[in-house]
This record gives sequence, structure tokens and C-alpha cells, in this order.
Amino acid sequence: MKGIMGRKIGMTQVFTTDGTLIPVTVVEVQTNVVTQKKTLENDGYTAIQLGMEDVKESKATKANIGHAKKAGTEPKRYYREVISDEMADLEVGAEVKADLFAAGDKVDVQGISRGKGYMGAIYRNNQHMLLATHGTGPVHRTPGSMATIGRNNGYINKGKAMAGHEGNYTTTNQNLEIIKVDMEHNCLLIKGNVPGPRKGLVIVKTTVKPIKHVDPVELVDYSKEA
Repeated sequence: MKGIMGRKIGMTQVFTTDGTLIPVTVVEVQTNVVTQKKTLENDGYTAIQLGMEDVKESKATKANIGHAKKAGTEPKRYYREVISDEMADLEVGAEVKADLFAAGDKVDVQGISRGKGYMGAIYRNNQHMLLATHGTGPVHRTPGSMATIGRNNGYINKGKAMAGHEGNYTTTNQNLEIIKVDMEHNCLLIKGNVPGPRKGLVIVKTTVKPIKHVDPVELVDYSKEA
């Protein structure tokens, strides 16, 4: 498995040479630096830790500064581990860029979904509305009574579907295809949508599905027409 961090920039569309339109998400991949290696002998598993986005030492903790100095780099804003045998040959301090992947690779993209604040039970859990007839009163979108059903002694069980905070949780979109690796602009074009808002942090990893690569599509090259 391979993996790299990036930022979701937004969505656009590209065209293949046969005229097919493909919606893609643009993921900007700033240079990732290997800041630590986990080995089977010392840690019980094989993984590498990646760091992304430099932080001024005046705004970094002493622990962050000391950890970065061991890797010979600047303190980083984000650190993430990638459990990977394919990247085990990378040494501490090595740089990882967007060309880690190639067009046609199948990937899973993990991010934090958009937060939507406090939402009602109908929107959040797809519950039904109460009857909107005369006599119901202005309570059409309330969940109604939950603790007086006579069999739980007035206790609301944990996990009950109710109103609450919607979104802002870690989620993964699986089995997406990399359409293009643009090293000129340091970005990946990934087919479909990925989790999170614009400029949100995402982690692109090799998919856990059995098919890891497909034949890449041929895109229209507009630079030849200039």
C-alpha cells in the first residue's frame, strides 16, 4: 500500500479523446517528508510517518521541533502514518511527491466530512414527520416522546437516533480512479468526489479492493492546439 497527504482544492471536469466527460476532484499534493519509520523489530509493524506543510518554529511545540530535527526537516503542521511495505525502503528525510501514484491507479481517499452543525432528526436520520393535520400543533418535525413506551422504565437507550451534530466525521471514499498526475501543478485529478470541504486535508492511499490499477484514459491535450 502507498499513501500521501494532500489538500482538496475543488472539482472540475476533463474530456477524453472520444468526447467522454469525466468529473474529477483536484487534490493538491505538497511535498510530503518521511519523518519517522516504524519497523517490525521495534514496533511490531511496518509503517512510515509523513509530515506536510512547514510551521514556523515560533509557532511549533518543542516536541514537534525536536521530532522534525531528527528527520532533518522543518516542523510540520500535519503528521500521518501509512502502513506500507511498498514505501519501507524510503529513508527518514526522503521526500514523497504526487508521482508516487500514476494515472489508472485505484485509490481510497480519506478525509473529514463537511460539518453541518446541529441538525434535526428528520434531516439527520431520515425520520418521518408527524401528521400535518388540524390538532397536531406546531410540532411536525419533532421526534415526539421516547421514554414513555412502557417497557424501558423511562430510560432512553444509548444510540437512539435523535437530533444532534451532523457531519464532521472521518470518512473514506473507496475505489476511486486517478485520471491524471499533474507534476507541473503538483496535483492529482481523481475521478468523482472525495470527502471534506475545499482546502480540507485528505489522505490518498492504494485501495483495499482487489483491483489496484486499470488502463488509464487518454485525455484531450489542449496544449497542442495553442
